[in-house]
Amino acid sequence: MTLRRVLGSLVVGLLVAGCAHSAPASPAGSHRASGYRDAAYPNTRGVAALRAGLAPRGQDSPYYLSLGDSLAQGIQPGPTGADGPTDDGYPDVLAAMIRTAIPGLRLIKLGCSGETTLTMMHGGICHYPAGSQLAQAVSFLRSHRGHVALVTIDIGANDPNSCVLHQPASHLFSCLSGQVTQTERNVSRIVARIRAAAGPRVLIVGMTYYVPELALWRKGQAGKGLAILTEGLAAGVNQLIVERYHRYGARIADVFAAFKSTDFGRKRADSVTPPNVAAICSLTWMCAPPPRGPNEHANNAGYRVIAGSFWQAINR
Repeated sequence: MTLRRVLGSLVVGLLVAGCAHSAPASPAGSHRASGYRDAAYPNTRGVAALRAGLAPRGQDSPYYLSLGDSLAQGIQPGPTGADGPTDDGYPDVLAAMIRTAIPGLRLIKLGCSGETTLTMMHGGICHYPAGSQLAQAVSFLRSHRGHVALVTIDIGANDPNSCVLHQPASHLFSCLSGQVTQTERNVSRIVARIRAAAGPRVLIVGMTYYVPELALWRKGQAGKGLAILTEGLAAGVNQLIVERYHRYGARIADVFAAFKSTDFGRKRADSVTPPNVAAICSLTWMCAPPPRGPNEHANNAGYRVIAGSFWQAINR
């Protein structure tokens, strides 16, 4: 996908993202995306990958460091609709899975709700003793060399917000054009610093994003068209970010695929709810009734599927 096509879809997707928050909603259900499989233990390759960065016969407990935005904290809407952290996020689920093979694993969550690639590098949203989430992560990794089994990261989804919130409509396209390029560069800088601090053997897994705006499909023909455009946007942007992760030896948890994001079914314009729309409704709060919905965060089932995607990346 060319950058111009990505940006064209991005403009449409961002302009209508707010519409999803006023759409009539249906209750969210439970769902487990295909590809997620329960397992008692990581396979041999997965155990080896997790232990690769650990010093032999280390005395300290091994660590799992979770970095990123609200998803890395397990944010969900509460009974009044206000977002708050939970212990049901994907890092919590994933840590419990890994402990079957590495007992005593300690989870450290540094994620910050609303974090962008820029604020992750320079601070400004959440408070960290080191000044920013990235600086705090680097400090932790350096001081715990030989004791970190895993680093996970999800970042970049909040980056376009500054263009939508702080720019006149006439400047939107040029702002977004620069923002996509800047996000790519920032992801490279972030992962490069994490890799340098962690060392070459620590397992780092980045994440692709699901597409909350697929819920717009339920808003008639215009909504269906916008859902299709936004899915194309997400596919392109995710691919750009994946390339940056791979540059520094990070694996990918393909959450975009686990949420069936490209699966509109055989007929895109029929009245049947496509698999990708059904998944977004059952794995997030986008189709939940007020006051909790519509909300783009994953629900418990969604966080389990995200954890399953990381689990697969570890075990590949």
